[in-house]
Amino acid sequence: TYLNRSVHCVGRTNSELCKMEPRALALISVLFLSLLRTATATTAGTADGTERWGYVEVRPKAHLFWWYYKSPQAQRVSTPTKPWPTVLWLQGGPGASGVGLGNFLEVGPLNGDLKPRSSTWLHKADLIFVDNPVGVGYSYVEDDSLLVTTDLQAAADMTTLLKALVKELTTLRSSPLFIVAESYGGKYAATLGVSVVRAVRAGELKLTLGGVALGDSWISPEDFASSYGTLLFQVSRLDRKGADHANKDAQVVRQQVAAGQFKQAQATLNRMLNWVVVNSGHVDVYNFLLDTGMDPVVAVSSSPAPEYSRYLESKSVGDSIQEAMNGAIKQKLKIVPKDVVWQAQSYSVYYALINDFMKPRIHEVDELLSYGVNVTVYNGQVSHYNF
Repeated sequence: TYLNRSVHCVGRTNSELCKMEPRALALISVLFLSLLRTATATTAGTADGTERWGYVEVRPKAHLFWWYYKSPQAQRVSTPTKPWPTVLWLQGGPGASGVGLGNFLEVGPLNGDLKPRSSTWLHKADLIFVDNPVGVGYSYVEDDSLLVTTDLQAAADMTTLLKALVKELTTLRSSPLFIVAESYGGKYAATLGVSVVRAVRAGELKLTLGGVALGDSWISPEDFASSYGTLLFQVSRLDRKGADHANKDAQVVRQQVAAGQFKQAQATLNRMLNWVVVNSGHVDVYNFLLDTGMDPVVAVSSSPAPEYSRYLESKSVGDSIQEAMNGAIKQKLKIVPKDVVWQAQSYSVYYALINDFMKPRIHEVDELLSYGVNVTVYNGQVSHYNF
């Protein structure tokens, strides 16, 4: 069989603690909660060890799904001074699925047609994809009240996940971990990076953080809002009057953020972007070289890859990646609950984070730098798609 399934328990829930009143629980410090937090795990994988995947119950009834790929042995050039790295990929949204989008549409070993991808990042590192936060993709909660409402809560859950993965994946004990993210995932990555460093320093997590890479990251929403009018004027997608209109809206966004009116700031940003799209000939706000509706992701087949394609290569994606994730891929994984329906974007998660969406995470980047962590910030016209 291609599947080698095992189940183990990393911890056990304190039932009395779970019965405590919410007000009493709120008085317990975050550090103490992290020490009590359970991490019940269900894991599975291929017999040859090139893939592993599973669930970690990061909080009672809150389950994060992860998928690990090990680079082919022939490519794993590792020395004591430069060990083979591991990349933890975090998708944006908030609410987008890293296991589905980042994996199959961007950097994983198979493309959207479930065929080998020649440019997979497995050539350079082992890969871990996580459907983060809980409620995204294959990750799920048993009660919507358990969805995270802040980036800090998402980081705490991910730190609990990493504590479990260090026990599950022996490579993580010697492989430097690089947290790489795009778009809103940049907020996750910066916040998680700080959480990881603090946990390592406290002796709660045994791994080496190699660095954090933030691609087109939403770490300063007000600065992004201010860039649209000027940039689209420079590339002739808006005229001067249109640019002035967008810049005035962006100034309102900046004032609302400064006043802590984050939900109102997001509403202003959305109105601004809608106006920009209509008055620019329907520019794609993620890629100004395209118009709305154009698909920049082109699936490219390549020569046969190792174990990653053996089960899925004979399957068909069907009409969409969603059909594949709820069909062939879900059948391969076997441990995804039947009532969990994969979606590319979870709007429940998106709206749960609505009050955190416009909050900047610049201070977290500064804190990472103060710890000596290598932080790479990159932006570009093709940063979402050129993988």
